[in-house]
Amino acid sequence: MAEEEKLNRGFGLWSSLALVIGTIIGSGIFFKQGSVLQTAGDTNTALWAWLAGGILTLTAGMTVAEVGSQMAETGGIYSYLTHLYGKTTGYLAGWMQVIFYGPAMMGAISAYFGVLFVSLFGLKSVWSLPTGMVALALVGLLNSIPNHFSAGFQVLTTVIKMLPIIALIIFGLFFGKHDALGQMVTTMSHSNAGGFGVAVLATLFAYDGWVTLANISGEIRNPQKVLPKAIITGILIVIVAYMGISYGAYRSLTANEIVALGENTTLKMATNAFGYWGGRVLSVAVLVSLIGTLNGKVVSFPRILYVMAKKGDFPFAKTFAKINHKSKTPNAAIWLMVAIAYLMMALTDPDQLSDYAIFVTFLFYILVFIGAFKLRRQDPKGLKRTFSMPFYPVIPIVAILGSLYVEISEIINDLHGIGISVIIVLAGLPLYGWLNRKK
Repeated sequence: MAEEEKLNRGFGLWSSLALVIGTIIGSGIFFKQGSVLQTAGDTNTALWAWLAGGILTLTAGMTVAEVGSQMAETGGIYSYLTHLYGKTTGYLAGWMQVIFYGPAMMGAISAYFGVLFVSLFGLKSVWSLPTGMVALALVGLLNSIPNHFSAGFQVLTTVIKMLPIIALIIFGLFFGKHDALGQMVTTMSHSNAGGFGVAVLATLFAYDGWVTLANISGEIRNPQKVLPKAIITGILIVIVAYMGISYGAYRSLTANEIVALGENTTLKMATNAFGYWGGRVLSVAVLVSLIGTLNGKVVSFPRILYVMAKKGDFPFAKTFAKINHKSKTPNAAIWLMVAIAYLMMALTDPDQLSDYAIFVTFLFYILVFIGAFKLRRQDPKGLKRTFSMPFYPVIPIVAILGSLYVEISEIINDLHGIGISVIIVLAGLPLYGWLNRKK
């Protein structure tokens, strides 16, 4: 395809693996501890939720990796669903990622960055929003130059972000003073518990990011082989890290403390573990972690908009289909999504933003999981597959059933918010009809 010839294939196996790990491990594991625990109601259920979220993510990753190994073009879910179900379904998936999911994730991570930054440096909370916006702008600038810089930055931040993960796990396991198992949330906020399924949904924000690699297939060297290896290996590493840090958090702080601290749990845990200055140093590493995750999002999502514009599936297509002749990056697409993220940051809080974004995107993931069965029937001997998931058909069935359970749980818990999210996605249909008439 024409766009694949213009985009620079600057991502190899290690930078792709770093993109997966670096994009997943970011704000979620540090800022969702209180939310998951409050929703679950006790530490045992919360740990099971973290594990279930990891297993669901692994099965989803394996299924998408098999689908993606048969399609090397940039665009990820947008391109996959277009191939599997036709242009309308593919368009809705792309619209969802460009208008809602991508900006929501970028906005939520930027907002979390601002929260930790002002807390770390003792600034007034009013500065958290502008701080997050500045961070997003800087990452946008980094991605407006040749992508080998953003690829190298991703490797560096991934290495740095593993330091606080390892340090907090070790402290919690060997020096924590509380029993991690069996703690109940007894504060009034426990009344907000939404059950196991909603707790799993909250963990999925922390596990989110693995699919970003599929969005930039056109910038990966040998994507059919590199993409499955990077996605599966990355998810396995993240599951181990998340279970370790969650257990460590429950050993370090009581359940009620974690719920009460909310987004500031990480800073408190780091300070308890390593003293005032040690906690500050560790928190700086967490800030680097957030920037690395944000970088992965800004690398990935504008490529979907770029591909949609190339096909005429977005307004002002000529503008957003342009590649900067020096940097070989879709700069117009990058800055439109940054602007939408700014709007979302100003309108709602990051916890709500992230939950709605995950709910909506999993609706389309389920279609990809079903599509794996369709591709198997079309190619029973696997002549087009460079990767075949193990334990087929168990893996995609688990991915589908697990996703449906989480989605139904969230609908029961927050029908109003979910309804608004779905309406935003469906609003793309009239625009799609107008674009088709224009063509």
